[in-house]
Amino acid sequence: MNQREQPPKRDLMPKTPRWNSPLWYLPIMLLLLWIWQSTVSQFSFRTIPYSEFKDYLKHGKVKECVVKEDTIEGKIDPTAPEPAGNTNSAVAASEDRLKPELQAGAQKRNEGMKTNAASAAQAAAPNKPFLFKTIRIEDPKLAEELQAAGVKYSGERPGLISQFLLSWMVPLGIMVLLWSFIGRRISGAGESILSFGKSRARLVPQAETGVAFNDVAGCEEAKYELQEVVDFLKHPHRYKSIGANIPKGVLLIGPPGTGKTLLAKAVAGEAHVPFFSLSGSDFVEMFVGVGAARVRDLFQQAKAKAPCIVFIDELDAIGRQRGVHVGAVNDEREQTLNQLLVEMDGFAANAGVIVLAATNRPDVLDRALLRPGRFDRQVVVDAPDIDGREAILKVHARGKPLGADVDLKRIAQATPGFSGADLANALNEAALLAARRHAHKISQKDLEEAVEKVVAGPERKSRRLNEQEKRRVAYHEVGHALVAAYSKYADPVHKISIIPRGRAALGYTLQLPADDHFLMTRSQLLDRIRGMLGGRAAEQIVLNEITTGAENDLEQATALARQMVCLFGMSETVGLVRCAQRQNGLFWHGGDGTFQRDCSEKTAEEIDAEVKEILDRSYGEAKGILEQHRDQLDLVTAELLKTESLDAKTFNRLIGRQIDNAEVRKGHPVEPAPPT
Repeated sequence: MNQREQPPKRDLMPKTPRWNSPLWYLPIMLLLLWIWQSTVSQFSFRTIPYSEFKDYLKHGKVKECVVKEDTIEGKIDPTAPEPAGNTNSAVAASEDRLKPELQAGAQKRNEGMKTNAASAAQAAAPNKPFLFKTIRIEDPKLAEELQAAGVKYSGERPGLISQFLLSWMVPLGIMVLLWSFIGRRISGAGESILSFGKSRARLVPQAETGVAFNDVAGCEEAKYELQEVVDFLKHPHRYKSIGANIPKGVLLIGPPGTGKTLLAKAVAGEAHVPFFSLSGSDFVEMFVGVGAARVRDLFQQAKAKAPCIVFIDELDAIGRQRGVHVGAVNDEREQTLNQLLVEMDGFAANAGVIVLAATNRPDVLDRALLRPGRFDRQVVVDAPDIDGREAILKVHARGKPLGADVDLKRIAQATPGFSGADLANALNEAALLAARRHAHKISQKDLEEAVEKVVAGPERKSRRLNEQEKRRVAYHEVGHALVAAYSKYADPVHKISIIPRGRAALGYTLQLPADDHFLMTRSQLLDRIRGMLGGRAAEQIVLNEITTGAENDLEQATALARQMVCLFGMSETVGLVRCAQRQNGLFWHGGDGTFQRDCSEKTAEEIDAEVKEILDRSYGEAKGILEQHRDQLDLVTAELLKTESLDAKTFNRLIGRQIDNAEVRKGHPVEPAPPT
């Protein structure tokens, strides 16, 4: 079956002027001709005062002249004989009067011989004929005097080219230059008032994005939904023939860094139609009505280039729920939202314009914006699973030299919860670490160290711990690891380190799940709380003294226990009642303990008592595990103090455990080894 031909790609780049066009030759030729007539021909003339010209005319030295509107040009021959009729006394008086001036002029010209050879030669020979030029003065009898002296004279009007250029082109050119200069100064200080209502959308050419669907990995379902939109724009008759209509709006929903904007760039690179890109904040201004005007202008431009796609990033900037507010800012946002609702699905038809938007706060968007007819399709772009993370790593590894020992599957397994931006950052950090040690390829060690840097922060080698603090930190971290190792449903220990990292961590125990988990049981949550309290329990058992180092552990353990009681219904005392609401967004998963209480005071007291009981019981179980394996606690701590870091293989060897990696990858729990 023959494939259907692809539609020709539209050239969306603005056309540049063709400077090699023959039309430019005419004004350039006129300009050169004007310069030749007005400037070059004047270098051979000698400028003299008008009085000197009159004296030469009186004595018959002027041979010919041309009378112009402002000047008189011609030829003077000082050696010419005077006409008969002039008295000797008059001639002598005239010569006596001209002699000092001629001598002074000759002296000045002799002084300038060193700098101007031509002028000096001309000045040194005043008795030779020369061409002159003088400024014309109002003289009604000039024509009679020229006629009486027998001078060959004529008149001359200004040239058409010179008159046109001097009278029209030069003033207009000066005005244009001045206006351009003032306009640039005004635009540099702030936007022009007339441009407030104009849309700030940028028309993105296909070649500028450089991204296609093959460059996006880890979100196959979202790619499938968007590929259908692109296919409709390429082959609309296939869908219209069976009565199918393409969605007017597609909303991309997902946490930050999962690739929503990257998917929009891929759509721009694949659709071969005009693509307008802008942010939700581009509509918002301090003046009421400006945002609505920009929405109207945006859709007016989009309809002129239909079919096309309009991408609005961070839609929640203008799409928040409407309500009763006081203040012009909220009123401006609501007016902008109202205009957007009308343009997307109002009384007038909006055919050919597909709105593509992205947000990570769908819970705050207005209901009217999310209904079918406006955003018909909502595409969730969530954090990738292990296969998606491996595909993303392969995409970002293009063009980077990887060593033979690199296992991207293992890196994907060690990065649960990472978004596409996190994985790209980790791979870039690995390349920087390899370049720092002057290596030509990225090794597996570079990738693992980069993951640790992203998770726990950079190493703080300048933070020196004394021996007592170092020993306390070592027991604390080994306590976490041992409790996790002897908890049936805890995540496996990947690495233990007492090298300070980040802003506050003096050491860390890195636990990585063997596979992605989308649900957690009560036993898994209790094992996680028990592991968090293992460091505090180790300090109390060995050193019989507690410190402030367990602050973050207590915060996370308390938040997780409160979620079990208030949100997950895992308390026998409180029961199945949901007693709190999250204050943050839908996609902000985190154990920060930020909730809004939704219960009575009596129930709140029961919740506090239940949370305390969970923590106390978990802490007692952690102390029991460490007391039972006190010899392993001392053994692993001594080894950690020597090497400052232990990997999973060394840690399991020290405690006498044999782990089948295949079983771990399948997600089966590993039974703890018997006490040694």
